[in-house]
Amino acid sequence: MVGLRCRQQNHHCHPLFGCPSLQLLHRTRTFGRQRVARDRQFTRVDSVSVVIPVYSGAMTLPSLVKELEQLRSTQETPDGRKFRVDEVFLVWDRGIRGSEQVVRELAACNEWVRPIWLSRNFGQHPATLAGMTSSGGDWIVTMDEDGQHDPAYIGDLLDKAYRDRAQLVYASPMNRPPHGALRNAASWLTKWLFVHIFVSSDGPKAFNSYRLILGEAGRSVAAYIGAGVYLDIALSWVVSNPSTCPVLMRHEGRPASAYTLRRLVSHFWRLVISSGTRPLRFVSVMGILFALLGFGVAIYSVIQKLSGDVTPQGWTSVFVAVLVVGGAVLFALGIIAEYIAASASMAMGKPVYVIVRDPSDVFDSPAD
Repeated sequence: MVGLRCRQQNHHCHPLFGCPSLQLLHRTRTFGRQRVARDRQFTRVDSVSVVIPVYSGAMTLPSLVKELEQLRSTQETPDGRKFRVDEVFLVWDRGIRGSEQVVRELAACNEWVRPIWLSRNFGQHPATLAGMTSSGGDWIVTMDEDGQHDPAYIGDLLDKAYRDRAQLVYASPMNRPPHGALRNAASWLTKWLFVHIFVSSDGPKAFNSYRLILGEAGRSVAAYIGAGVYLDIALSWVVSNPSTCPVLMRHEGRPASAYTLRRLVSHFWRLVISSGTRPLRFVSVMGILFALLGFGVAIYSVIQKLSGDVTPQGWTSVFVAVLVVGGAVLFALGIIAEYIAASASMAMGKPVYVIVRDPSDVFDSPAD
């Protein structure tokens, strides 16, 4: 087999495998580009915007902001990357227990603490979206106000994002949540349904309100998300490779009384409705199963009739059948009605959130 003469060296190149010198040159250039990109990652300083929804954080916010202040100077992650916290957004969601005054005082003492005032109580996720929209960092970190989330893990979250090339990293608690048994069980069930039922197979394997999001992806989601949509569901629409990072959760610095049973149920129902058509598919499958069950009972009854082995069943079985089938029908209608209500809210232009001025500027300012 006759080879091709290399124009750079005086030897013949293999017709199938090419020129060894050109292959070496290509590998050298590729390695050089990868090394330059890796060096650029370790020399640049990533800016981080922290978003904290505020409802009843008067007791915990001062210490949390003080911890974040330690990250204002350039920090180094465990893998050697550099980052710093450039801004902290305190989104006041019509809070209670003096949280309004605490937000005002923290913003007055620290120019990098930026308050956002909402016109009414929209909820944790809309408040988080308001802060994400206003952010400008390379990365966005969302945290709770109660002190459970340790800012010291921001570097670990950032390393995990770069190692996995992930646009979204969730904190994965290594210890049990500091709540009661009932709430922990409800939280576990919600997260299991989210991972295995409500999102696609390539979606997140866990979710938490302590998250690291690529800035451009987070701001895009915040700009286009509709009213009543669960934030983590919306993130799963635009992020294909979410990852998780193990962290230790701390005890809350205040009583965990902000979420009542009604608010927790509403939180879960918003997760169900905003998860797309999957609950409707569940309703369809449930209808098929009930139809097959009825068909099987009908065949069994016919066989009993033909064999002469018929015994009176009484009214109990009839009532049980009516209750089961009726409950299934009402459950299906309830889900469909919620979808219609969500569509109507979007069609009527219901806002996700509304940002206003500091209430003290409106009601406490002296008249001109």
